Amino acid sequence: MAQLPLADLAQRLLRKPTHALDAEERRVLDSIDSGTIVSRDAADEADARASLGDRLADRVAAVGGSWGFIIGFTVVLIGWMLLNTDVLAHFGMAFDPYPYIFLNLMLSTLAAVQAPVIMMSQNRQAAKDRLAASLDYETNLRAELDILRLHHKLDGVVLDRLAALEAKIDGLANRAPTA
Repeated sequence: MAQLPLADLAQRLLRKPTHALDAEERRVLDSIDSGTIVSRDAADEADARASLGDRLADRVAAVGGSWGFIIGFTVVLIGWMLLNTDVLAHFGMAFDPYPYIFLNLMLSTLAAVQAPVIMMSQNRQAAKDRLAASLDYETNLRAELDILRLHHKLDGVVLDRLAALEAKIDGLANRAPTA
């Protein structure tokens, strides 16, 4: 099959003019035209596009959303309370006695910083999901168009074969019978 210009491919395969193609369709048709693959790993693409802030937000969300963090932070909180209630209070040196106003300030500060960072990570994950969907669409479109092209090619081969068989049958039918 001869290589067709992009406009011909767009019209024949997608039934759209070139100017009506979206970016994914154009990339798929370009890959068909050049004979290259279109599938890419969404995780690799997302990592390549990630900034330092994106990667940092992902790490903070991974640590802050883990059981290790929850257990460790619970131990720190209980230790802080015991230290300021029993141990240091016994010597009159408690720097943050009950109701733990400084601890409350530290927790509020942590929550104020951690929440937006986790939201950034969630936004990045949503962007990864959109990228994966877009790449999946491109791959699926390419596979569908390749199957369609194979069907057209097979139809042509079958029609050529049928025409050859009909010609042979006509040739045999037109022969004069010998007595």
